[in-house]
Amino acid sequence: MHIGVPRERRPDEYRVGLTPAGVELLTAAGHACSVEHDAGRGAGFPDPAYEKAGARIVYSSEEAYGRADLVLKVAPLLSEEIPWLREGSILMGFLHLAAGKPDVVRALLAERVTAIAYETVQEDDGSLPVLVPLSQVAGRMAPQVASALLRNDRGGNGILLGGVPGVPPAEVVIIGAGTLGATAASAFLGAGASVYLLDKNLARLQHLDQLYGSGRKPVLMVSHDFNVRKTVKFADVVVGAVLVPGARAPIVVTRDMVRAMKPRSLIIDFSIDEGGCVETSRPTTHRTSTFVEENIIHYCVPNMTSVVARTATHAFNNAAWPLMWAIAQNGLEAALAGRPALKRGVATHNGAVAHPTLASHLGVRGVSL
Repeated sequence: MHIGVPRERRPDEYRVGLTPAGVELLTAAGHACSVEHDAGRGAGFPDPAYEKAGARIVYSSEEAYGRADLVLKVAPLLSEEIPWLREGSILMGFLHLAAGKPDVVRALLAERVTAIAYETVQEDDGSLPVLVPLSQVAGRMAPQVASALLRNDRGGNGILLGGVPGVPPAEVVIIGAGTLGATAASAFLGAGASVYLLDKNLARLQHLDQLYGSGRKPVLMVSHDFNVRKTVKFADVVVGAVLVPGARAPIVVTRDMVRAMKPRSLIIDFSIDEGGCVETSRPTTHRTSTFVEENIIHYCVPNMTSVVARTATHAFNNAAWPLMWAIAQNGLEAALAGRPALKRGVATHNGAVAHPTLASHLGVRGVSL
């Protein structure tokens, strides 16, 4: 099989779809790998590292896509990348199609591309094995981002997350207790903040309560509308970590709730890559990471983990590698037959929408694999 690794073209995207170690394993097994020039530079993987591993360096995205049976990406497709798709090829990446432009899905269908969205690869127990490591990275980054944006010179109220003796710590409200939310809660607790963690799943909250044991823990609350409204009103930091795999994120924090928050407090909307769970959110970039709406600072960077590109690339490659390997070694159909989790990640296949949640979002009839 021929594997293509294009350079990511989104602003401030430094991650890469495959590491040199992955290339070495694939080429040793007889597969060909084409890596676009400087694709891994931001993650600390220069072209010579890929060449040493057995890859061929190509000098255009068009060639990286055009030669490939399997394209390994990180970020969602841009409109400018659509013409490079090869008919009948396989595309793997964090695609976020429900929140993207409709022309991307139309192009995938027209070219009969099998698009596998890492964020919807799902095990029988509901876990998301490829998304989990990036959620862990993002969750651990959350206090770093918050502590910087709470500073006066960044427009914040001048609040230290952990406070000091005689001065209380920051009040942090996290909505969504999945991997990202729970990781962020632990990270904020480690920074000394006072943390409230909300989720609609009571069993999940009970499980987390047992994990924390008798040690320091967040206040665990069911995310009823009235609890969300009450907690965001006193929060210094609100973190949105809501996910419905394959669908646009629901709005859980309304504009009215934002308007009732303390002036110059902070919202970090991690759900922005799926459209955002805060009504006032809109995507930002690392270069211009914040905006002020209703006198509240908003941080809404979809590719937040891209600025720790080496860690993030290794993290998701560790999780995605068995899927890449299964497809390369066994072919797509055998890989899908042998791995139900991989099958659940298929968004489009043979000119049809294959993920039921995405089909419902688009208002089209899905197909079963």
